[in-house]
Amino acid sequence: MDKRESKVPALQRAVAILDYVAEQGACQGSALIPVLNAPKSSVYLLLEELKHLRLLSQGPDGQYRLGIKLIEFGEQASGQLDMREVARPHLNALMQETGLLCHLGVIEGDAAYYILKVESQGTIRVRSWEGKRLSLYSSGLGKCLLAWADPQKQKQLIENLQFVRATPQTITSAEELRAALAEIRSRGWSYDDREDLSEVRCIACPIFDASGKISAAISVVGTTLQIYDEKLSEISAKVIGTAARISKELGYTP
Repeated sequence: MDKRESKVPALQRAVAILDYVAEQGACQGSALIPVLNAPKSSVYLLLEELKHLRLLSQGPDGQYRLGIKLIEFGEQASGQLDMREVARPHLNALMQETGLLCHLGVIEGDAAYYILKVESQGTIRVRSWEGKRLSLYSSGLGKCLLAWADPQKQKQLIENLQFVRATPQTITSAEELRAALAEIRSRGWSYDDREDLSEVRCIACPIFDASGKISAAISVVGTTLQIYDEKLSEISAKVIGTAARISKELGYTP
């Protein structure tokens, strides 16, 4: 609980009760008296009001648990959370750190799409746009999204792929793709080494939501002059860190 002096102590105590039940699980009302350092009568008045508001529930055993109203709040908050606006400042910072074009992307149907682009300020540019359709087997961001997809969804997507060789490095079979996806998950990030476009490379990392499922991916894109072997470790570490910060803001706990 915040130790600063509150102008609304009853509200602060109510939040402290919810925090305690969330962290410790179901409990008797008596357990909250020393936590709040408040009179017994005040604690039980707060508990009754929280029950009335459906923020707490009380079982036959007399223990208090989090109430259904909190689920309603959580779903509404999740629906109002615009992932692009959460990601934007982080991608702006990543672009400044790396000097590379940055994207946020998602799977929609049988392909991946960019939903946010942060343009590089460097003199070397790689053409892309928000809404651009991406391959799931040759783009770094597409492979990243596919690697962490639900296993059944991943299986269906791979079965429906029609492999077309875009460059000499392009993956051209389901077996090769499955092996690449296993490597991506083991490594923690995806790499497109001139597989989609000649002389263009991409590093991508997954974004996880509060439920622990992948909800998007971010990537940095550059030419072979910008992303070369000696810088691969340094750049990938920056992308991993950025992805972790976005995931945390979306409620993900490793």
